[in-house]
Amino acid sequence: MSDMLQVAKKEIKIGFRNPWAYSFLILFSVFSLSLLLVNSQNEISGYSGVTGSMLSLTLYLLPLMSLFLGSFSLTAEKEEGSWQLLSTYPLGTISFMLGKYIGLSAVLLTIISFGYGLMGLITALIGKMFDINTYLLFLSFSCGLVLLFLTIALWIGSLAKNRWQALTISVMIWFFTVIAWPTILIAVLGLLPYLWIKPLLIIFTFLNPAEFVRLFVVIKLGGGAVLGPEYYKWVSWIHSSNGSFSFFVLFLIWLLFSLTCVCWIWERRRPRA
Repeated sequence: MSDMLQVAKKEIKIGFRNPWAYSFLILFSVFSLSLLLVNSQNEISGYSGVTGSMLSLTLYLLPLMSLFLGSFSLTAEKEEGSWQLLSTYPLGTISFMLGKYIGLSAVLLTIISFGYGLMGLITALIGKMFDINTYLLFLSFSCGLVLLFLTIALWIGSLAKNRWQALTISVMIWFFTVIAWPTILIAVLGLLPYLWIKPLLIIFTFLNPAEFVRLFVVIKLGGGAVLGPEYYKWVSWIHSSNGSFSFFVLFLIWLLFSLTCVCWIWERRRPRA
């Protein structure tokens, strides 16, 4: 436990010295203030064209931010030789990786909290308040995206040999899961028998963290009708009495499985004395 906390503290210090972190902090703050301008003209409550656009913009920025910061953190350990040194000490792979994840999560969640906090403070000062439920769902959506995509970033960092390779893979995964996902999903499902569509749609949705979190928030905001009949069971499930709890359990399973795989990959590539 102490080793994990030491790694996390180190990661937080490095994270807040990283110019990338401050670049994303400024970018996300500007993004949050732009949402404030939208709110000054339109009341943000429930699912609408405005909130749908806000979700899309958040979906473009936060996964990319998480993939870059997380993957670069691990590849830097390889390029600078720090991991080769640390591996000679009795530092377990699990403690190291969990410390990395906790430290990076703290940095990314601080960026998100600063952006939304600034937006909430200014809206309170000018008297243009968000609907509290909508505000909390957007905050949860952002935090969920960061935590899930950070595990993917650690996958990339474990497999990539250097920062350039990590950058290339990160952009590819971001493009596939965020930009190209609807087109690829329609193309693949269109080639399959009708009876296979709904089961495979569920599986594919769980495999894509961006879509998994987005669907939950859209339905919670009351926009389930725009998803189409294929998602009827999703709407019924999320609106059920234990829908939020079930989503949280699946969210934790996603995190634990991904972190377990990352630890396994990193351990297999650990230098041996």
